[in-house]
Amino acid sequence: MKADLSDAAWTRREGLAELTQALGAEAIRWVGGAVRDSLLGHEVADVDCATTHLPDAVIELCKQAGIRTVPTGIDHGTVTAILSGGPVEITTLRHDVSTDGRRATVAFAQEWKEDAARRDFTINALYAHPETLAISDYFGGLEDLAARRVRFIGDARERIREDHLRILRYFRFQARFGAELDREAEEACAELAPMLKGLSRERIASELLAILSLPDPHEVIARMHEKGVLKVILPETCRQHIAALERLIAAERDQGFAPSPIRRLAALLPPVTDVAGDVAARLRLSRAQRGLLVTLAERKPEDCEAAKAIAYTEGVDAAAGRILLQGGDASAIKDWVPPQFPLKGGVIVERGVAAGPEVARIMRAVESQWIAEGFPGEQRIAELLEQELAKR
Repeated sequence: MKADLSDAAWTRREGLAELTQALGAEAIRWVGGAVRDSLLGHEVADVDCATTHLPDAVIELCKQAGIRTVPTGIDHGTVTAILSGGPVEITTLRHDVSTDGRRATVAFAQEWKEDAARRDFTINALYAHPETLAISDYFGGLEDLAARRVRFIGDARERIREDHLRILRYFRFQARFGAELDREAEEACAELAPMLKGLSRERIASELLAILSLPDPHEVIARMHEKGVLKVILPETCRQHIAALERLIAAERDQGFAPSPIRRLAALLPPVTDVAGDVAARLRLSRAQRGLLVTLAERKPEDCEAAKAIAYTEGVDAAAGRILLQGGDASAIKDWVPPQFPLKGGVIVERGVAAGPEVARIMRAVESQWIAEGFPGEQRIAELLEQELAKR
């Protein structure tokens, strides 16, 4: 691991120099994910900035420099600068006044180390000078990053009691960056896992789906199950489902399918629609996410023989998921675009059928047979229509 940012392209991103000049190089530091990911050689998307300036001063200094700002989290000291190279979140240094595991009351600070002390993991508390790119590391984050170790800052149990969601964040970061396990962190997460019950379902769902979106979260999910963390947020999951997730991830990789967190969530549940619906409601999933999860729970062995029919009626993602979850080959529909049913109601009316429910019934009947026959051309559709009209 190269412990400097001299080759990091994002440090030369358009607008950052102007922001540095506006706020003063000694009053800001690049912090968090951009610094961490650069040191690991990963691509950087978002740039965050910490500052000793109070939020009102940030807004005023940016205004004087012609930089537009948006008070995206003003109550917590965050202002977003709208730069030509992309937005930058600017947050005033903070320290915690009180916490209850769900939210924190913070006060503004002036010391970089004080701000670093309230962050979760050592690898997230690395600060870079905007001009020299010198890195300030107050808690051994560089050493942990080199060892691929995710370690809480200070006492792990204290950090988790401040924000219970850090249990799930620990496992997400372990899946992304970890190699060497930190015993204290693992034990703390296992011991304090029941605290997750006090969090909002939305926050839990967001972190769980983020974990399941990673390239290969199987090992971490298995450890969450082993440590008793998973049963708190997903009690429906058993060892059999962990193995199903492993098989699904292998099938996705072998067949070239991108990770799907809902598909992977389905692997962790029994294939029962009521269970899928209950989990979707409990996690406050969106309507689309709930619909997909329930559809995936309807999977059955014969799906592999009716892949395109399911893709047409339920969507390609649903069809591919149902097949992949059963260990089938979904490559035939990976890039398939379902055809549009060409028969129009007006054609049926022209054949003497009064507009209304009967037209809709005939269209459904013809479409159903068209799907069953593998989407034949218009000539066959005309024949199917004739057959249906002859039944009247």
